[in-house]
Amino acid sequence: MHCKNFRTNSHLSRRSMLQACAMGFGGVAMRAMAKESSNHSVDPLAPKPCHFPARAKNVIFLYMDGGPSHVDTFDYKPALEKYNGQDPRKVIGKLAPTQFDSIGKVLKSPWEFKQRGQSGAWVSDLFPHLAKDEVIDEISMVKSMTSNFSEHTSANYFLHTGNGFQGRPSMGAWLGYGLGTENRNLPGFVVLNGGLIPPGGLDCFGSGFLPATYQGSVFLPRPEPVANINRREPSEELQKSKLSLLRNMDEEAFAELNGDPQVEAAIRNYETAFLMQSAVPELMDLKGESEVTKKAYGMDSSFKNTRTFGLQCLTARRLVERGVRFIELTCPGGNGDRWDQHNKLQDGHTKNCKSVDQPIAALISDLRRLGLLDSTLIVWGGEFGRTPFAQGSNGRDHNPFGFTMWFAGGGIKKGVSVGRTDEFGYKAVENRYEIHDLHATMLHLLGIDHTQSTFRFSGRDMRLTDVHGHLIKEIL
Repeated sequence: MHCKNFRTNSHLSRRSMLQACAMGFGGVAMRAMAKESSNHSVDPLAPKPCHFPARAKNVIFLYMDGGPSHVDTFDYKPALEKYNGQDPRKVIGKLAPTQFDSIGKVLKSPWEFKQRGQSGAWVSDLFPHLAKDEVIDEISMVKSMTSNFSEHTSANYFLHTGNGFQGRPSMGAWLGYGLGTENRNLPGFVVLNGGLIPPGGLDCFGSGFLPATYQGSVFLPRPEPVANINRREPSEELQKSKLSLLRNMDEEAFAELNGDPQVEAAIRNYETAFLMQSAVPELMDLKGESEVTKKAYGMDSSFKNTRTFGLQCLTARRLVERGVRFIELTCPGGNGDRWDQHNKLQDGHTKNCKSVDQPIAALISDLRRLGLLDSTLIVWGGEFGRTPFAQGSNGRDHNPFGFTMWFAGGGIKKGVSVGRTDEFGYKAVENRYEIHDLHATMLHLLGIDHTQSTFRFSGRDMRLTDVHGHLIKEIL
């Protein structure tokens, strides 16, 4: 028994002894109950049952940070050619305020569009690899997505967490909470950082009010994707002894704090970190990948960003093979920038597409070759789109009123196009969808009813879709 301020060589009255040790008597019982409870506790990352049969087991979110221009990529608008150079207020009508409110003339796309594949999907010349028949026919597009925010940080929080404010759980964290993971040697939610963390920072990948166990783990490009992942102790035995001591101390704290879930999450995270010391180096060791495969992903490209994103896409495929539930890829940094061309649209979007086009096409083909595409949901998109009129003379401003996201794999119809923006690509006018609908559909494909996946916080049952969300049934 531990009694506060008690020394065996001190003389204590009965009253002093009771004052010093009273909490200790309760602590004995509490620790015993906590120990018994911990012996039967459920691993928070253990696989959990779905609400209904799932079509997908994993998600790869290809996050195009900054807001790709839909009217230059997948949403062909001949009206932009017809009215190019004219005042948008006269041909489009009333315009909403933009991020910088520097409104130029109607701006046609610098790239040519063609219908591709058996599906006849419109794709610009920016994506020669995605435009190949065997790739584009796997993809379905939603051309009527909308956001509630036109500024990067709030729009990023909204895209990732379903709320425009900081501190809510990311969609990857919600999936881990709802489904657990199939591989305890790796986190259930992994972010492959190509060099650009989005505006809003790491909170885009956080666990919010969910236990910290579910937050995203950020992997950097090689050689050491996770900080301090290599063992620092002289031997594995010594490290295990130290970790055992830490675990005993943590369990004591866990019992003394009446089973605080944050302490339990910290214990689980330490355990996962130890297991990752062998799993992560094996994950990143590409010796077993053929040169043909590496070349297909663009890892021999003369363009650095293609090599970077190619490694990310290949790593994402390997994470899917290892049962990681949710994988997000961020854009490469350097020799280019986010999809945020307020000027020099042609130069910026050319570099952005050169970075991702070949690797993404290879990822789709590789997953299909390995029989994993049917169980892997791929989502491509940014936080909003771009305006059909210029900012200045050669850029485009943010546009949350209508933009394109596309989907492939687990449970998605092949080669369909859903929704429509107006003739200029300015606002969604048919089958208008919002980010909550995206989240509801993603959860549905993984066997989760978004209205039933809740967490009690601050006196109410919280969920990723809040009180919103409808399925995008046309792509299911």
